[in-house]
Amino acid sequence: MYQDNGKPTILGDCILLIVSIIINSLGNALTVSLNLGSALWTASAVNMAHLFQMNLGNVLFLEGIAVILSNAVLLRQFDWHRMLGNLLFMVPFSYLVSGIAQLLTVFHIQQLPLIPSVILDVIGVMMIGCGISIYQRINLILHPNDDFMQILRFKYLHGNAVIASLVAFITPITIITVCFLIQHQLWAVNIGTIVALLFQGTFIALSDRYVFRKLKHQRL
Repeated sequence: MYQDNGKPTILGDCILLIVSIIINSLGNALTVSLNLGSALWTASAVNMAHLFQMNLGNVLFLEGIAVILSNAVLLRQFDWHRMLGNLLFMVPFSYLVSGIAQLLTVFHIQQLPLIPSVILDVIGVMMIGCGISIYQRINLILHPNDDFMQILRFKYLHGNAVIASLVAFITPITIITVCFLIQHQLWAVNIGTIVALLFQGTFIALSDRYVFRKLKHQRL
């Protein structure tokens, strides 16, 4: 699956990309269905979905389009190959999160006792960090939100995943705050959100080290 330089073969790239999208989508869907706090970007989309009475998948997609444009500003160029990759990533990811979240509600996991629910929610946040780590290292195509974090990490913050995650979270925190000021209610913001805010960068860094350890970052 790997070449001598630690980069996967073409087949390996495709397999790992699919695995990472599934892991990330499942983690996000798990936190959404539990409603004990999602990762901040997802939480911002959930709150906008309630504000505008839209399907979550559609909001995730539109939010991604906005971030693609922001990334072009940070890179100071329109990298059409990169932007198309972001777009190709967004479509399955956005609707997998929405679809899996709806499917999980059928199993009534939101009715679990508090402690198992919190544990599952934290596992969901860890899965998000794991998925991000894998496809950021592949660097074939990325979700624009994660591409945003990677641009900050390697172009502006000397490769520091923890600081880059915290800086990247400013945008979804602002969206959530504006939605709250308008609606006077919050969705998908709870203990899992705090865990994501404080530790998602750490989960990414740990996954870099321990998940698919031969896989190295293909830098910008």
